Amino acid sequence: MNHADTPFFWAVIPAAGVGARMRADRPKQYLELAGRSILEHSLDCFLDHPQLKRLVISLSVDDPYWPALPCAGDERIIRADGGKERADSVLSSLLRLAEHGARPNDWVLVHDAARPNLSRFDLDLLLAELADDPVGGLLAVPARDTLKRVGADGRVAETVDRSLIWQAYTPQMFRFGALHRALADALVAGVAITDEASAMEWAGYAPKLVEGRADNLKITRPEDLDWLRQRWSARG
Repeated sequence: MNHADTPFFWAVIPAAGVGARMRADRPKQYLELAGRSILEHSLDCFLDHPQLKRLVISLSVDDPYWPALPCAGDERIIRADGGKERADSVLSSLLRLAEHGARPNDWVLVHDAARPNLSRFDLDLLLAELADDPVGGLLAVPARDTLKRVGADGRVAETVDRSLIWQAYTPQMFRFGALHRALADALVAGVAITDEASAMEWAGYAPKLVEGRADNLKITRPEDLDWLRQRWSARG
């Protein structure tokens, strides 16, 4: 893709979580992967992109790990206070973007802090596919396995048609103004927001799915990190 045709964008990385399921001595985004933290790898794809305006990272107020990272001094990175939930952290980040000149029609890409294997190809694909889209959308992958709906008794209630099911990945890309309004209104209404797309859906929009690579996984459990370490080791 010609970079001249790539829209400019702002990036948001919510990184205030603790990742309890990793059973580690620190938040999972600071665990080591190929000699650097997971978080640094997650930032790389954005910081290396010529169309990035600025990047906001939302962190716990008392985060002791971020200042020690080399990228903490990057002038393109803005720090925001993280909130109790992801939506709170993203909204806090959007407010910081507004302070730095983000306009209602600018694109904002929100990416998971523990999703370090985003490819430049997928990022460029998302930017190209959604460049003129009226709503925006997200990277996603069609479900591959047979899916079961489970009852309260722990038994299978039905088999779900997997052709209609996609796994939502990140980045998720929406206009600054629309995303800000959707998140703020949903939080005021007490709506459970699991990702930015769900806030946009609640606000009446239909985000577009852009098929990306299945290995753009989010590190949630120890075996995810082990798998990625093995994959990167074999690749190197």
